[in-house]
Amino acid sequence: MNVLVAALLSGSGASRAVLRLCLRRKCQLILGEKLFQEFSYVVRRPVMERTPVSMDGRSVLVEAFVSVCEWVPIFFLWRPNLTDEGDNHLIELGVAGMAQIVVTQNTRDFRDGEFRFPQMRIESLAEFVRRWRKNHGNNHDSDS
Repeated sequence: MNVLVAALLSGSGASRAVLRLCLRRKCQLILGEKLFQEFSYVVRRPVMERTPVSMDGRSVLVEAFVSVCEWVPIFFLWRPNLTDEGDNHLIELGVAGMAQIVVTQNTRDFRDGEFRFPQMRIESLAEFVRRWRKNHGNNHDSDS
């Protein structure tokens, strides 16, 4: 599930904490065309009607989220052949943007790719939040 969707569906948790860290510019997100299209699409999916946030509110949230991201064009397709073909673009974006970490709900799908990028870690949302808090302190970035 998309991190943004998970953050809206849950009133707390790691996805909400990651979203807050991003919006407060405590960590730098990178964004490319495909991921932008995914965010734009998922906030309009029927499952989003279960959130307490209106369609207009979700659109504003996506705009705010995108505004704190660094836009990274992808010029070379690595095609790491991950278990889920739909995740390949995240590795390509990470390589293009020289990301240190790819944060995902499903780390399992990133383990068996044909290419390895040792400079880039794959972390779950919970791992990322736990490590961030350990290194930076809580600083009122709690899940509540």
